[in-house]
Amino acid sequence: MSPITRTSDVAGADGPPTADALAADALAVLQPGFAGTTAPPWVLRLLGEGLGSVGVFSRNIESPEQLAALTAQLRAVRPDVLVAADEEGGDVTRLESRGGSSFPGNLALGAVDDPKLTRAVAAELGRRLAACGVNFDWAPSADVNSDPGNPVIGVRSFGADPDLVARHTAAYVEGLQSAGVAASVKHFPGHGDTAIDSHHALPRIDVDAATLRARELVPFRAAVAAGAKVVMSAHILVPALDPDLPATLSPAILTGLLRAPEEEGGLGYDGLVVTDGIEMQAIAAAYGIERGTVMALAAGADAICVGGGLCDERTALNLRDAIVAAVRDGSLPAERLADAARRVRELAAWAARQPGAAEGSAPGSDVGLEAARRALRITRGEGFTPLDGPPYVAAFTPVANIAVGDVTPWGVAAELDRMLPGTLTGSYRSADITELLAAAGERRVVAVVRDAHRHAWMAEALAALLAVRPDTIVVEMGVPQAPPVGSLHIATHGAARVCGEAAAEAIVGREA
Repeated sequence: MSPITRTSDVAGADGPPTADALAADALAVLQPGFAGTTAPPWVLRLLGEGLGSVGVFSRNIESPEQLAALTAQLRAVRPDVLVAADEEGGDVTRLESRGGSSFPGNLALGAVDDPKLTRAVAAELGRRLAACGVNFDWAPSADVNSDPGNPVIGVRSFGADPDLVARHTAAYVEGLQSAGVAASVKHFPGHGDTAIDSHHALPRIDVDAATLRARELVPFRAAVAAGAKVVMSAHILVPALDPDLPATLSPAILTGLLRAPEEEGGLGYDGLVVTDGIEMQAIAAAYGIERGTVMALAAGADAICVGGGLCDERTALNLRDAIVAAVRDGSLPAERLADAARRVRELAAWAARQPGAAEGSAPGSDVGLEAARRALRITRGEGFTPLDGPPYVAAFTPVANIAVGDVTPWGVAAELDRMLPGTLTGSYRSADITELLAAAGERRVVAVVRDAHRHAWMAEALAALLAVRPDTIVVEMGVPQAPPVGSLHIATHGAARVCGEAAAEAIVGREA
């Protein structure tokens, strides 16, 4: 199969695009997901008709070998297809969703604050993605987590300081793209100062333009300077930039701010712009995904991510037809669609040329664990004594946000059981600790929390537990805003598998 059909191949340079060319352009800008661990017939058919990208999620991945076979199946039809994954490492992992990530997330990397380490982690993550045939990563998050109560960003951010976030965003982009995987910095113009999850509703950021430029935009400028191939738009309303439309649908933000030359106050970005999942409620509830798709393209987006919540053939065809109809009725200029499709094809050509990480340049496979160990912040209380037997691990488990999902295991119980066989565990979502104390018996308790500062019931349960069991060890695997408590307090800055392993080593006195 030849590369994606170009409009100029099937229409005269001076004439309007043919129906086939228009449909091919419409398909080129879509990034649909699908069900299953092999490609369904409709995906293969649409690849042959011009589909430029697909997204793979946890539901599509069983192992690296299986994923490599899936991407090979896609490329047998279209060699230059962009295969995207939402692989941030840390809490948001698709490659290792069933066991937990081998890499800590952004907050842990920001806590270490070693850009060389961040670059090495991203390069190794990119190498593993590329080995599976994934060449487009919806990562990293460049959001400045200025609101510690943020329900959707949190540990996915490098931190609350714009300059720190900027230097690590740039390092991450460089590392990921050194492995031939396009980095997609998100969520433009910044999702950090929100108390609402855009999967559920439309967040609003009420700060002035000067604050935005001094805070939210700083990491994105660094990403552009570092050569980021992709920027992902946020489904957020920023009245200082556009009082009416969310960023994903705003020409003022996507075309004016993002693409305007620096001398005109813009970021001077000329790469591909992809939307966050168009089926998220911040867009779908108010506009519908078909209208939202057309509006996003008209505003300046080049690719439409759809399928995190599951995209089927009918959804993909409806979006294709809505784009074509919008060009026909004039609500989406044909030139804008052609420009968007061109950018998709240019990125696909770049990705197809990449050889992957240079021989000998990939860090060792333990770079993620090294980073997780360095990210630990340990506070020992008076009278702390190391564990002398298998403990009871009480996991205070909040409801997972959609970006993280509820598939991936987290905590320290599995790692402690490997080190201290016989470790027991239980999960709790209540301030009542009666059941916990009965289950623990005489065992030392290891309390595992996640964003204790955001959940009143969790803080109450932890306080009650410490009142009767002051020798409790506390492991905070979210944003460590609450003061350290317990006989031993460990802040991991994330809940990746390697964060749990590093914490378990510290609990048993085996710090590297």
